Amino acid sequence: MKFNWLFTCLPRFNLAYCRLIACTLLTLSVLPLNAQAIHPATILVLGDSLSAGYGLARGEEWVNLLGLRLKEQGFDYKIINASVSGETTRGGLGRIDAALQQHSPTIVILELGANDGLRGLDLQSMRRNLQTMIQKIQHNKAKVVLVGMRIPPNYGQTYADGFHHTFRDLAQSKSIPYVPFLLEGIAEKPEYFQPDRLHPTAAAQSILLENVWKRLKPILTSPKR
Repeated sequence: MKFNWLFTCLPRFNLAYCRLIACTLLTLSVLPLNAQAIHPATILVLGDSLSAGYGLARGEEWVNLLGLRLKEQGFDYKIINASVSGETTRGGLGRIDAALQQHSPTIVILELGANDGLRGLDLQSMRRNLQTMIQKIQHNKAKVVLVGMRIPPNYGQTYADGFHHTFRDLAQSKSIPYVPFLLEGIAEKPEYFQPDRLHPTAAAQSILLENVWKRLKPILTSPKR
């Protein structure tokens, strides 16, 4: 059997095949740029009941209000609320790797520690947990906003002061934006709290948003024009 026809067609076949490969590679090289242009950056909120919206109707929590604020002002961000009521810094540390891998956030708002303080947990352990979470976030090339808290001196003034200073000291040592007190402006106003005297009402959520917004806005990418 003669195969002269095969050798005659090979140059033409190779040229067509090479063109197909070149077009495929060009398409693949453009895909990441298109994906980045289409999909907005992500802000991940890792918090406890104060961010999860405990006792509130769906959509009333300050995290949802943040998403609305971003849209109103033209910022192209998607909000992921990974907050869990009752969460401690230890619990957050156990969840953060999966959250970072799943959502690939650009910014993480870290609002944990209140339950550590209310339970009188060891402050050095709380500090290590927060510090490790901050390091993991930064290792993933994301920015961190650390949200601080205050607690009443139920376990003594020394413990209460040490609790609050933990957030401040970490923010200073890591050079990251810092909200000194999430409940600033409502802590001394009972009308802003639910009957448990721990969780803010829907009316207080806009104040919580403003407390966070002041520290978050400077690190946002400029809004779309």
